[in-house]
Amino acid sequence: MKRDYYTSLARSGLRMPIGTHLLLHQQEDVGAVLLDGVRLGKVIEETARCFRTPLGMPLMDLALEKEELLTALHIPAEKIDSFHFDTAPSSQPDFSLTPRMQATCEAIRYVAAQQDLLPIGMAIGPFSFMTKLVADPIMPVFTAGTGVTADEDPEVELVEKTLKLVQGVILSYLREQIAAGAKAIVVCEPAANKVYFSPNQLAESYEIFDRYVMAPNREIKDLLESNGVDLIFHDCGELTDDMVQRFGTLDPAILSLGSSRVLWEDARLISKNTVLYGNLPSKHFYSDATITTRKVSSIAMELVKKMNEIDHPFILGSECDVLSVPKCEATIREKVDAFMSCDCGSIHSLKVA
Repeated sequence: MKRDYYTSLARSGLRMPIGTHLLLHQQEDVGAVLLDGVRLGKVIEETARCFRTPLGMPLMDLALEKEELLTALHIPAEKIDSFHFDTAPSSQPDFSLTPRMQATCEAIRYVAAQQDLLPIGMAIGPFSFMTKLVADPIMPVFTAGTGVTADEDPEVELVEKTLKLVQGVILSYLREQIAAGAKAIVVCEPAANKVYFSPNQLAESYEIFDRYVMAPNREIKDLLESNGVDLIFHDCGELTDDMVQRFGTLDPAILSLGSSRVLWEDARLISKNTVLYGNLPSKHFYSDATITTRKVSSIAMELVKKMNEIDHPFILGSECDVLSVPKCEATIREKVDAFMSCDCGSIHSLKVA
């Protein structure tokens, strides 16, 4: 899409949650929907219509790539969730899409056929994927940051070989989503944060962050750009200003950040060519004890007011995907409806240009 498409959405006063999970869980047979591309596509369409947005946002399911990789490595299905490498495989296995991935690609095709919706894909970021496969990545990441190489430390070698391995999975899946018709891809890199990277070490040098996070994501950006696909970059982790600034150098169409960030301050770090999205504390919507509906409205109004004052393109939304939590559905939806309807800017249903 032309970049002014996204800034025009922002200037229109668009607001939206990442809310497909909410509507998916209104279905009686969620498991069956996840394996049926057309039905999943209809849920994405219904979500977009419900929240009056032209962005056909898929599920933010960051476990699909791990399932694909470990299935290719013949890890039993019941062990996939908890599996970690002791040593990384020395070569790339032959990948094939899992049934869930196939359904996701079919859902993108369905959304692409709707003339007023923008079909969007989804992928986990390389660093975050690596952290799902290494039992304790924090220490080897720190060790590598001191200058220790993979040849000198087996744990550093494990992290680096795993990063290379997962990059192949991600790029393969992205190509499939692009072929299915995705016009933008959400890359989710929530583990690229101050938990996995020592702020004290980063104060001396960002070399390891640039190598482990930025370089693989630049390769993803290059793939998307070469196919005319826009990058939507998401990181809801605890971040430093320099991390945010580096994400901005990827030139994403939209940058989605968590509620730990003050967006009107982050705007000085990011080009106005990039729309800032977020960052209501949606992870806490499930309980009135953690945040009230009135507080949600108050935060939403402050965000819109401050972002208007600094004149940075902005879409009001959730800090991450809004998950449907059993027995908390009504509470969560009340808070989503609160920021969607509060008096802090108009809501428009715009068509793809």
